[in-house]
Amino acid sequence: MRKENALKIIQNEKLQNLNWFDDHKIKPNEVGIREKANKWKVYTSDERANPISEKEFQTEGEALKNFIKRLRALNKIQNL
Repeated sequence: MRKENALKIIQNEKLQNLNWFDDHKIKPNEVGIREKANKWKVYTSDERANPISEKEFQTEGEALKNFIKRLRALNKIQNL
């Protein structure tokens, strides 16, 4: 997956509660993605805005797939 594809999915599905490559300080209950030293990390934050269940990826594409998967799950839970 490429960034452009991920952004289209986010927009088309109206996904919320995300932190796109550290575009803001971590907030409670969101999914984030970041890149550092050619490694990509995807995390979910808890109610205190602490990153939890962080997973590291070797490629941006795999990280973006996981990011979208987690984001869809979080939005589904929040819309129940």
